[in-house]
Amino acid sequence: MNLILPPTYLERIDAPLIFLAGPIQGAYDWQSNAIKIIQSIDSELYVASPRRQIKPVGEFTEEMYNEQVDWETYHLKKAGENGVVLFWLAKEFEHRCDRPYAHTTGKELFEWKVLHEVYGYKIALGMEEGFVGNRYINRRFSQDCPEIPILHSLEDTCKEAIRLLNYKK
Repeated sequence: MNLILPPTYLERIDAPLIFLAGPIQGAYDWQSNAIKIIQSIDSELYVASPRRQIKPVGEFTEEMYNEQVDWETYHLKKAGENGVVLFWLAKEFEHRCDRPYAHTTGKELFEWKVLHEVYGYKIALGMEEGFVGNRYINRRFSQDCPEIPILHSLEDTCKEAIRLLNYKK
């Protein structure tokens, strides 16, 4: 598998890219599970996962934060151009009082919903039962993007992302 993790950039990506979008802070490591599922189906795909293998000690510095956001933005754009953005909305696993759960994920989800509506960018969307905000997301996607199914298992969401690639070896 061609796995891309921060802070590494690949200049040349010669196959479709699946970007794993969804909560990290306060979430269980669903990204590792998604990588295993995708790899078991097609080991030649590229996957960009924003979850770092080594968890930084302490809080992100401004420099670390900027590096992470820039890495995510770059690879999200690459997936938009040639691939799929896979959103898995995992329910909260560990509560943090200093930050609302999945705060950034919600903003990214609706940014990519609009990019889908305007440019046809591909989104695979899965939502775990118990994810906060699920009623609103269900309602808005059913109104604005009924062609995007909201799936309820990580495995089905990974399969949908691969299906959307229309990728043939």
